Amino acid sequence: MGKLNRTWLGLLPLLAFVSAFEILPVLMLVKSSLSGPDGLLLGNFARALTPSIATAFANSLQLSLATALGGTLLGTIIAYAIATSSNATVRLSLTALANVTANFGGAPLAFAFVITLGSTGFITILLGYAGIDLYPGFRIYSIGGLGIAYLIPLMQEQGTQEEEAAISLGASGLQYWIGIGLPILAPAMLASFFLLFANAFGAYATAWTLTGSDVNIIPVQIAALIRGEVKLDPSLADALAVLSLLVMGSCLVAYQHFVRRMRHAA
Repeated sequence: MGKLNRTWLGLLPLLAFVSAFEILPVLMLVKSSLSGPDGLLLGNFARALTPSIATAFANSLQLSLATALGGTLLGTIIAYAIATSSNATVRLSLTALANVTANFGGAPLAFAFVITLGSTGFITILLGYAGIDLYPGFRIYSIGGLGIAYLIPLMQEQGTQEEEAAISLGASGLQYWIGIGLPILAPAMLASFFLLFANAFGAYATAWTLTGSDVNIIPVQIAALIRGEVKLDPSLADALAVLSLLVMGSCLVAYQHFVRRMRHAA
C-alpha cells in the first residue's frame, strides 16, 4: 500500500501539469462555447451554421483529406524506397532527412515554400528560364498551394524479408503486395492517415503565414474572431474550436485503434 502511494505521489507533478494545461483549458473552452446572455445555451453552435463557416469547414475537411491521402501514399512509397535501398549511406542520409522534415512546419515551412515556389521563388524563376510559367495558373498562396505545403509525410518503414520470402516461393511482386504487403502495412498507413488528417485540420501557422486570410479554413476563421478582424466574437470562436476538437479527437481515437492493431500484429 505504501509503495502504491509513493507511485501516485511521483505522478502528482504530471497530473498537475496535465490538469493545468490540458484538461482545465478544454473545460473552460467548452464552458465559453456554451455561454450566452441568458446562460448556458447552444446558440453559439447555431451561429456557426453560417455559409461562410460552413465553407470553411468544407475547405478544411477537403484540404485535410487531400493532404492526408497524399502524405500517406507518398510516405509509404518513399519509406519503401529508403528501406529497400542497397546503399547504406543513402538509406541513413534519407532517413535522417525524413526525420528532420517530419518536424519542419509552421512559419519556417511557409517561408521555405515562398522562396522556392512563390511568384519570385528560385524554382519558379528556373522554370521560367526553361519556358515553363507556373503563374498565374498556379499560386502557392492558394488552397492548392497550401495543400502542397502540408504534404510533409510521416515516414513508415516496411521490411523486405516478407517480400523476399514470398518471391522465393514463386509469388509475383503484385501478388506479394495484394496478399502480404498491403495487409501488413494497412494499420500503419491508416494510423498515419488519421494523424496527418488531424494535423492538417488544426494547422494554423503555415496557413496564415503562406496565405493570410485569402484561404477560408477553420483555424483562420477562429483567429479572425479572436482578433476581431471582422468582428470580435470569442464565444463563437470557442464554439468553432470545440467542433474542431471533436473532429481531431475522432481522428486521434481512430489513430490509437490502428496503433493497437499494429502492436498486436507485431
